[in-house]
Parts: sequence; C-alpha cells; structure tokens
Amino acid sequence: MFRRRGRAQVPVVAGAEGGALALDGVGRTYRGGDVVALHPTDLVVGRGRFVAVMGPSGSGKSTLLQCAAGLDRPTCGTVRVEGVEIGELSEAALTRLRRERIGFVFQAHNLVPSLSVAENVALPLMLGGADAAGPTGEGTAARAAVALAAVGLGDRTTDIPAELSGGQQQRVAIARALVTDPAVIFADEPTGALDPSTAHDVLALLRQAVDHGGHTVVMVTHDPTAAAWCDEAVFLTQGRLVAAMDRPDAGRVHAVMRRLGRRGVAA
Repeated sequence: MFRRRGRAQVPVVAGAEGGALALDGVGRTYRGGDVVALHPTDLVVGRGRFVAVMGPSGSGKSTLLQCAAGLDRPTCGTVRVEGVEIGELSEAALTRLRRERIGFVFQAHNLVPSLSVAENVALPLMLGGADAAGPTGEGTAARAAVALAAVGLGDRTTDIPAELSGGQQQRVAIARALVTDPAVIFADEPTGALDPSTAHDVLALLRQAVDHGGHTVVMVTHDPTAAAWCDEAVFLTQGRLVAAMDRPDAGRVHAVMRRLGRRGVAA
C-alpha cells in the first residue's frame, strides 16, 4: 500500500507504527552525481514484518539494501534503525550497530572455512567481546548452540563449512544472523544459488524468524516464489520505488515484474 507524504508516494508496510526501519529521502549517486543508482526514496518497515524488495537487474534494489543496512553511505536522506539515525554514528558506533542490531544473509554464505560451524555462528558475539552474555546470561557458546538448534543444525556444531551442503551452509549463515537477536535481518538473494527444495527450507526459516522470533526481515530477491513468503513486496525500477503489494503471491508478483521489465513502470 502507499501513503502520500511530501514529495512522493511512500510504501508503508503494515504495522509500521513501531518501525524497525525507516528510510527518508534516501538516495545514492556515483561519479559526482552523474550516475543515479537510487533516487530519493521513502520506506517504512514495521517490526515483525517480512518484506521483499524486487525489481529488474540494475533497478537499485541492492543499493537500497546496502544503504539501509549501513553498508554504504547514502548521498542524501536518512536511515533509522529502531529510531537510531545511522548517518549520525561514528564508524565505530556504526560497526557496533551492524554487529549487534542488524543481521546479514547473502547469496554467498561468507563463512570462515577454517572455523567450525559453531565458531562461525558465534563470530559476531566474539567480535563484540569474548563470552558476550545474552539477555538471560547465556555465554557465547550457548547462544551459538541455541541459534544452530533453531535452524536444525544442533548436531553439526563441530563440523567445518566444507563438510556441509550449500543449503546447510546457508542455514549456518541464518543462525549467525540470528545469534545477536537483531532488530532487522537483511537478506540479499539468499536463495539465489539453491535448488527449489533447499530454497523452500531457507525461506521457511526466515519466515519462522519473523513469526516466532519477532524479527524484521528485508529480502532482496528476483524470485516471485520467494516473494510469496513475505508480508509485502515493494518494487523498484530505474532507481525509483514504484509499487508495493500486500500479501504477495507468485502470480501477481510475476505479472508486475514482467511489466517492469517491459516498460520500466508498474501498470
């Protein structure tokens, strides 16, 4: 759904009153402004929502995610995570926010091959301070074990990534994203390299993180089937946010993506 605000229509995910993520006029240019990757964009995502960010190749969806996650500094506008304006943070404070309040899942699992599964999951905690305690006093090892059990890999803690399938490695990546109990999890094409059955399992875990863990998930994807797991899909083309869909299903998403690819606008 769209809400009018100031300069443009603003997609507002249901339940956004308690916003986990808010973008206000966020844009990104390169080469001194000659290349516009993302036009000024407003987006508010409520807590406990699963949102797909979609669009043709080069539409700006990965740029939006990188700016929203604090991986790239926008040229204009502000990003707030749980009300904290990340553009006002020092590099050290931004790094701490990303480590403690933001989780990441990418198409490439980005696991450290020399570390065990449990050590990979615990890595964000160890970077934040050895044996970092959870909200009920659990240590690093215990928190990693709980996260691995949640993704069905509680019996693989001592294995190394090379001993796991691609789908299992992505499960480890999800456990690593969950272990700090983040406010928002950003997922960039998390099923892009997986077969349909394994992709189903990974999407079910992300859905579970929303429904049972209360997390917010923002997922870049090109796949209408993946988008159908979400509460809402928003669509970009040519660096502009042009449409939103509540309770997306694969058929309707596919139709919008076809129109975007053909005309560059949503019909």
